[in-house]
Amino acid sequence: MPKSCLNDTSLGTHCYVRIKESGLRFHYVAAGERGKPLMLFLHGFPEFWFSWRHQLREFKSEFRVVAVDMRGYGESDVPASTDSYRLDYLLTDVKDIVEYLGYNRCFLVGHNWGGIIAWLFAIHYPDMVTKLIVLNCPHPSVFTDYSLRSPSQLLKCSYIFFFQLPHLPELMLSINDFKALKGLFTSRSTGIGRKGCWLTSEDMEAYMYAFSQPGALTGALNYYRNIFSFLPLRQQDVKSPVLLLWGERDAFLEQDMAETCRLYIKNHFRLNIISGASHWLQQDQPDIVNTLMWTFLKEGEGRKTYRN
Repeated sequence: MPKSCLNDTSLGTHCYVRIKESGLRFHYVAAGERGKPLMLFLHGFPEFWFSWRHQLREFKSEFRVVAVDMRGYGESDVPASTDSYRLDYLLTDVKDIVEYLGYNRCFLVGHNWGGIIAWLFAIHYPDMVTKLIVLNCPHPSVFTDYSLRSPSQLLKCSYIFFFQLPHLPELMLSINDFKALKGLFTSRSTGIGRKGCWLTSEDMEAYMYAFSQPGALTGALNYYRNIFSFLPLRQQDVKSPVLLLWGERDAFLEQDMAETCRLYIKNHFRLNIISGASHWLQQDQPDIVNTLMWTFLKEGEGRKTYRN
C-alpha cells in the first residue's frame, strides 16, 4: 500500500463497520471530534475516499468529517452481483452509515456518482439532511431531461452506454498500466487544468492501488449498469438548502444543467461556477471549494450552533 498518502494521519483515522442489514463491511476515514455535527462525503467514479483529502483537513475543526468508500470501492466490500448496486441499496447504505455513526442527520457532500446518491438521499430522506452540497452533478431529473434533448450532452455521456457491456470496459480501463484511467485525471481534455492542484505521483499511486484490487473496476462500473433502473424519478423535490458547485471546464457535463436544478429545490439554492476548473472540482480547486462551502455552511446560522 502507498503508505505515504493513504496512511497520512493528518487526514483522519481509518475505520471499518459491518452493517447488519446488508452484511457488507464499509471502510471510512474519520476526523474531528465525536459529537460535533456530521459531515459525510460521498465520492464519485473513478475515485474513493481519498478524493476528499483536502476537505477532511479543512472541515475537521468544526465537524465530525467522514469520507466513505462506497460499496464496491476501495477497502469496502465488493458485492459480485450487478444487482447489488441498485440505487435503493446505495441509499440504504448511506442511511445505515449515518445511523451507525450515532447521528440522525448530516451535512451531506457528494461529487459525481456521490452527487447522484446525495441528491436522491436528500429527496427520499429529507429529515436526515441538514444541508446538501453537490459538486459537478446535476439533479438526476435535470440530467435525464437535458440529455434526451441535447445531442451534445448525449455524446459527452456516451461512455455510460459503453459501460453497460460486460468485461470490455474493465479491460479498456486497465490495459497499459491503467492508461485510460490515469488519463481521466491528467489528459488535456478531461483532466485537472493547468492552474489546478495536480495529482502528485503519490496521489496517482494511491488511485492505481485502489483500482488494481480484485473486482475493483467491476464494482465501480456496476453503478452505471444500474443507472437506468431508477429513472424517471417518482419523487423529485429537494427540501434541504443546496449548494451546487460546478467546474466550468467539466468535460462530461454541460453547464446549462446547473441553473436548471433550481426548479427542483424547495429551499435556498446557491450555485457557484468555478472558472477554469475541471470535473474533478474538490481536487482541482480545493481552496476555492472549501471557501465556498464555508460561506454556504455559515448562511442562516453560525458554525458553532449546528445541531444533529
